[in-house]
Amino acid sequence: MKIPGAFSKETAEVCRERLWRETGKDPENPRTWTEPVVRIPPINDPPFLESCNTPILHRAYDQLYGVGRWIDPDWPGTFPVRFPHPGEPMDTAWHFDAGWHVDESWFEALEDGGDLGKVDPHGFRVSIQSRGRALLILLLYSEVGPQDAPTRIRVGSHLDVPPMIAPYGEEGCGLLRDDVIDEATAHRPEVLATGEPGDVYIVHPFVVHAAQANRVGRPKFMAQASVEPRELVRTDRPDGAYSPVERAVRMGLGL
Repeated sequence: MKIPGAFSKETAEVCRERLWRETGKDPENPRTWTEPVVRIPPINDPPFLESCNTPILHRAYDQLYGVGRWIDPDWPGTFPVRFPHPGEPMDTAWHFDAGWHVDESWFEALEDGGDLGKVDPHGFRVSIQSRGRALLILLLYSEVGPQDAPTRIRVGSHLDVPPMIAPYGEEGCGLLRDDVIDEATAHRPEVLATGEPGDVYIVHPFVVHAAQANRVGRPKFMAQASVEPRELVRTDRPDGAYSPVERAVRMGLGL
């Protein structure tokens, strides 16, 4: 779901200026844009927290995941800044973001800018309960048009994922291979997450999506944040009070 103007353009501008400084690049000198993507660690300063915690977003989280079932976002995730560049960014595979890392030090290293190389990269797991993520939110801090490396989204792919991971139960499984995810969802139509500064896309945690190279566009500033679950996804509520996220999982399982 796209929410235009979910946070103000003024907040987006403040965040974008901070991210420019973090990149170490000169906004006025494209010769300094020497990498296809610069990934900035989480920043939880007030403008960034405001961008993912506005009243309209909280109402949407309630409607999509359930009142009282999610936790207020306390960081907006990482910031992939994509510059127009002929090189390959090496992070454009189809995937979904519904996992958790069994080694909590991964999150500590991420937040502190520590050495992620010391943490097992294969420690991520995914489960039908979507333990690590209630919702994925894509926050646009710059204008993003079709040429500005918008996130690619396979519409309906969240129905293909549950049958793939349900057999592994609550313990879940390791991250599925990119080629397996790609093949299972290749029949789905693709849309682009374009928009204005302050627009937000709220995405089911099982939706398959991918980044892409920015070849000729403008530098793209965004965050890929998560709304974490206070209560895990359930497919067997006795009262039938399923959230839209849960109903989609049930649909994918044929329930």
